[in-house]
Amino acid sequence: MKFYKYHGLGNDYIVMDPADQPWNLSESAIQRICHRNFGVGSDGILAGPFPADESDPADFGLRIFNPDGSEAEKSGNGLRIFSRYLFDKKQVSHDPFTISTVGGMVKACIHQDMLISVDMGTVSFDSQKIPVTGPRRQMLNQTLSLAGEDIAFCAATIGNPHCVIVKEDISPELAKNLGPLLETHPLFPNRTNVQFMKIIDRANVYIEIWERGAGYTLASGSSSSASAAVAVALGHADPDITVQMAGGNLEIHVHEDFSITLKGPVTRVGEGIIDPEIFQAP
Repeated sequence: MKFYKYHGLGNDYIVMDPADQPWNLSESAIQRICHRNFGVGSDGILAGPFPADESDPADFGLRIFNPDGSEAEKSGNGLRIFSRYLFDKKQVSHDPFTISTVGGMVKACIHQDMLISVDMGTVSFDSQKIPVTGPRRQMLNQTLSLAGEDIAFCAATIGNPHCVIVKEDISPELAKNLGPLLETHPLFPNRTNVQFMKIIDRANVYIEIWERGAGYTLASGSSSSASAAVAVALGHADPDITVQMAGGNLEIHVHEDFSITLKGPVTRVGEGIIDPEIFQAP
């Protein structure tokens, strides 16, 4: 099984092209491939390109899988990595193109400086769209109970769910300790990605990320998008925001309708062959 590996600011993905082999991986096979010790190791698998459905106007189809084998609706870094893969395979040029995901269609562009931008779609704070249980409401400045403590949070979707907590003091340990509890909190029936955000100034924020189905993550495009939108919605930031993460920075523009454009680098790691023996190991 042939694979290609890339990372976007330390958020690494394996690309598996159905042109190289039929896409028929089970949940357990995905888990083994993504395992850091028993497999290749990655924050997920990008399966594609698939032909666009007849009812879908996108140029390419993409499926995104988390390391636990679950399917993700959308990934900003995954989309940028997939865009770089298409460019490396000479399937796209510097002209914009579109990619279809479970979380909606996006437009991508490879710039002359090899930075890659993606129009991620529109952020919504509507509890029914995210989804969040309870009566329909805008999920800004809400409160949830966790281990007997009330925690202020915001929730949003950009095709996948996010829980954003604004705090002055954040750390990887905070994300690792509270992230899994928030990911599976009863308020979020589909689970959720979690971001802890520190406001630096009106043009900069810093986030620590717990990613649904993946765990602690060095960088995330959709998490950056949701966090930037929350910062603007709460009045803490202007529309052009640098989102700083453990793995590096992404540039985000929040449009008036809360649609998001993100831009950043992608690094090609290499390619190889997955030996079937890894699936037989205990």
